[in-house]
Amino acid sequence: MTITEVREEEEMDAPLLDSEALSRPRRIALFVEPSPFAYVSGYKNRFQNFIRNLREMGDEVMVVTTHEGVPQEFYGAKLIGSRSFPCPWYQKVPLSLALSPRIISEVARFKPDIIHASSPGIMVFGALAIAKLLCVPIVMSYHTHVPVYIPRYTFSWLVTPMWLVIKFLHRAADLTLVPSVAIGRDLEAARVTAANKIRLWKKGVDSDSFNPRFRSQEMRLRLSDGEPEKPLIVHVGRLGVEKSLDFTKRVMDELPEARIAFIGDGPYREELEKLFAGMPAVFTGMLGGEELSQAYASGDVFLMPSESETLGLVVLESMSSGIPVVGVRAGGIPDIIPPEQEGKTGYLYSPGNLDDCLSKLKPLLHDRELRETMGKAAREEMEKYDWKAATRTIRNEQYNAAIWFWRKKRAQLLRPLQWLAKRLFPSPEVI
Repeated sequence: MTITEVREEEEMDAPLLDSEALSRPRRIALFVEPSPFAYVSGYKNRFQNFIRNLREMGDEVMVVTTHEGVPQEFYGAKLIGSRSFPCPWYQKVPLSLALSPRIISEVARFKPDIIHASSPGIMVFGALAIAKLLCVPIVMSYHTHVPVYIPRYTFSWLVTPMWLVIKFLHRAADLTLVPSVAIGRDLEAARVTAANKIRLWKKGVDSDSFNPRFRSQEMRLRLSDGEPEKPLIVHVGRLGVEKSLDFTKRVMDELPEARIAFIGDGPYREELEKLFAGMPAVFTGMLGGEELSQAYASGDVFLMPSESETLGLVVLESMSSGIPVVGVRAGGIPDIIPPEQEGKTGYLYSPGNLDDCLSKLKPLLHDRELRETMGKAAREEMEKYDWKAATRTIRNEQYNAAIWFWRKKRAQLLRPLQWLAKRLFPSPEVI
């Protein structure tokens, strides 16, 4: 099986377990870096909902993550913080190898049935070493398309070595999960691992927390800097140079009647504020809880210029909030707004093409009926996806496939020893 298509009805290489095996509680060790409890990123909601649903399905869960911001427990999951250090090129990202004797002994005592690590990063090396040491299957989920980010943060010549590192990790894993078909294709094209070991982690969204009912005139007043009657563009996410946020400046230069609000924080914020000096732009910093829900639902259009998203959870959350999206046709965004949905639930524009973007953005900003129709359709589409279904697929199908591949690999490794044993200690002939 490959990731070339979303294969919901395909036959898997690995046979499924029977219903009794599927319902039996598992012991799952998650290695997540940076912390999904402190560091705001695209996978924060993914992992928090994943842990919650695993616990509700009766599984025992241990989470190893960076030390900063780790609560004592999360929905009954055992959390272990590992000492961390800042990423040399991105100081706000804490990294940790998670290979101390304390971590190893904690995981060994937990006796996991499977280890699941976020990749790429530093902690995934520790997770891999522990999985091999304890003879446990390991799944890696690919969340950050680092080869795309490298030229923006450091030296382009590091791209090739980075791909070699990713190949080393994922070829050692028993299964690779990707958040979008597009990223799966990239990994296939780079021959990161066998195509039949790349599987899709289905998208999900919390449609209760991100809901049109959170629309707030008070929040709109705040996001529009006191001009709520003006067309309002919103963007939610980490403010990093790799997010192509400079493109929004080119867009706003052509829309003097509109306002834009950036919800989030990051290393590019200061430079972005300078870029928008004197323009109708609001920077709220980090928002959470009901404030974040209100921020999504109180805009007119969500603009998503990032070309490097592995999925784009903020796009899902905006659509769930009833706000139409104008996003770039790159990365994982076309998975959310596929060709048959373009013009119905959202619009896509060609990367870097300002005229194409404006041709999609202007009608939405100035036609309330079109905006409401598309927002309603987007909301209805997002109601089809929930985290419980996505978690059940991983737990009952993809973890099963990883265990099957692990057993197959182990049998292949033992075969020469079995052959030698038969030669050295032949069975007596039966007369």
